[in-house]
Amino acid sequence: MTDPLERIAAALERMAPAPLAAPDFDSADAFLWQTAPERLTPVKKVSRVDFDLLVGINRSRDTLLANTRQFAKGFPANNALLWGARGMGKSSLVKAVHAKLLEEGLSLKVVELAREDLPTVARLMDLLREAPQHRFILFCDDLSFSHDDQHYKSLKAVLDGGIAGRPDNVIFYATSNRRHLMPRDMIENERSSAINPAEAVEEKVSLSDRFGLWLGFHPCSQDEYMSMIFGYVAAHGMTVDEETVRAEAIEWTATRGARSGRVAWQFFTDLAGRHGVSL
Repeated sequence: MTDPLERIAAALERMAPAPLAAPDFDSADAFLWQTAPERLTPVKKVSRVDFDLLVGINRSRDTLLANTRQFAKGFPANNALLWGARGMGKSSLVKAVHAKLLEEGLSLKVVELAREDLPTVARLMDLLREAPQHRFILFCDDLSFSHDDQHYKSLKAVLDGGIAGRPDNVIFYATSNRRHLMPRDMIENERSSAINPAEAVEEKVSLSDRFGLWLGFHPCSQDEYMSMIFGYVAAHGMTVDEETVRAEAIEWTATRGARSGRVAWQFFTDLAGRHGVSL
């Protein structure tokens, strides 16, 4: 039978766990922040697209690269919100920029954080603060909030840093389909039903204002869509009949009802499989 004092001690440890031990940041260039228990898990191989294959988003690509390079070199840089059309390479761009700067010889780590884990982010930032010799991109993919979601208050702490301030060695990048991170009808409802509509809307919209850098992603044209596909074809050394591929690619978009970088990659995956090319 377990000693009652041991059970009490175990319960107290669960309520107030010991401070997290710093991981070996030299073991990897990318980490996942996981909870229950809280820990940073190294990612040995990051799934990403080559920087030069990101077609049709040149301005956003170059702007984010310049901002991240400044940060990696120890200079001031802005938190960034990549928002807009789905499948247009928002998260791919963050990972590609990270890889590009590693190729340039800059030391930079990326830590991926799930939206559901935002309430624990203060402890994560304390952990990163204790490693000032490293620079970290704190990355949250597909970030958005619903009507009754209070996680956005935790995000404000990430962006503003609270009384301690955001660590100098941490920058925050997020992707979202929504420019203001919240449903439009939620904002409109605040305008129509709140006692002070202006203040209620400001509370919601001010969240995205905390990002110094906004990068918009919009649906691609057919020419850009085809450029993506033929860029993949060239990068993998495939020999194809261009007219046949063009006709098949257009038919593929008709079945999907959309054109985007994701659709281009899905078509190319099918094309490569039919030609016996490994990706």
